[in-house]
Amino acid sequence: MACQSHELRHIPLFALLDDDELAVLAAQVELRTFAPRQRIYKMGDPGRAAYVLISGTVTVSTVDEDHQEVVVDEPLHGDFFGLASMLEQTPHQTSATAQEESSCLELDRSDIAVLIEKKPMAGMDMLTVLARQFHASQQLIRDRASRNPNELIEEESTFGERIADSVARFGGSWTFIITFGVVLAVYTALNVALRGKAWDPYPFILLNLFLSMLASIQAPVIMMSQNRQDQKDRVRSELDFEVNVRAESEIKELSRKLNLIEDKLDDHDDLLRGHLSSGKPTTEDGEAINPS
Repeated sequence: MACQSHELRHIPLFALLDDDELAVLAAQVELRTFAPRQRIYKMGDPGRAAYVLISGTVTVSTVDEDHQEVVVDEPLHGDFFGLASMLEQTPHQTSATAQEESSCLELDRSDIAVLIEKKPMAGMDMLTVLARQFHASQQLIRDRASRNPNELIEEESTFGERIADSVARFGGSWTFIITFGVVLAVYTALNVALRGKAWDPYPFILLNLFLSMLASIQAPVIMMSQNRQDQKDRVRSELDFEVNVRAESEIKELSRKLNLIEDKLDDHDDLLRGHLSSGKPTTEDGEAINPS
């Protein structure tokens, strides 16, 4: 559907355009609405157009060598996506999907050319958008290259889970064992020494009640901590698997390159042998050169 000029006014890239320039641009661009989970474009589609998010939520993702989907960007209101492929006129390297009902402006190269002709500084704004996306991609590569499972778990841990870890850490230490042993010894010694005035005489029923309550609370807390440790181990094993897969792909690539080098050396060896046996200079393809 046609776009209204006042809708462009709220886009940061077009905020500096005057009313006439906005009217010209609004007459050229198209406002499209996408349903939830509808694909805006997919990887490999011709990069004929770029999009500006007006409302809704859009996820831009790609697929890595392990055939895993990686979220590259989640555009905010007024952000471009698909811009690089449109400017370069190459197939899209990512896929864009609307996560909820979303409205986007669709622009092509001619629309951008008119915009830059009317407002040259808009080109700097688009370069800023591309630079931000480039830096986000670099950060994504760094995060995927080296991720500490302990840091990933700690970032997602709640206050209660951190308390459970602290309780389990203290409950499994010599400090707890020695302190608890001293408290029990002093408690029983006092009650034995006081005899008839003891508040908890032998067989120390009140003490048994306290110990039972402590065990009933401590056991599930320790189990919570063990579950978190299992989660850490699972994340660590997943990261190790990713590293192994990447190492395997790099080894395969190195093996392929070594095979190519070996084939090239064999070709040069055959070329030299032919040259020595014929006594004539030869080309790189092994053909004899006739001196003129």
